[in-house]
Amino acid sequence: MGATATVMVDATGRMVIPAKVRQEMGIEGSEELVMALDNGVLTLVSKRAARQAARQAVKKLVQPGVSLSEELLVERRQDAD
Repeated sequence: MGATATVMVDATGRMVIPAKVRQEMGIEGSEELVMALDNGVLTLVSKRAARQAARQAVKKLVQPGVSLSEELLVERRQDAD
């Protein structure tokens, strides 16, 4: 497990992510984060890391040499006919 921290949430719902945690997450300056709540566990990931995880998950499901974008275009062209 990486960096951990205890933070306070203020009256407006804001919290400060400590510098050590931001550094470990690769957050530099102003950046969007993806927040997920699952059974009371809050997870924060950078949008960049979320995209990378999604790409890796899809890559595991797609056969080598298959282009999903090409398959989508073929389907759309067939639907248009």
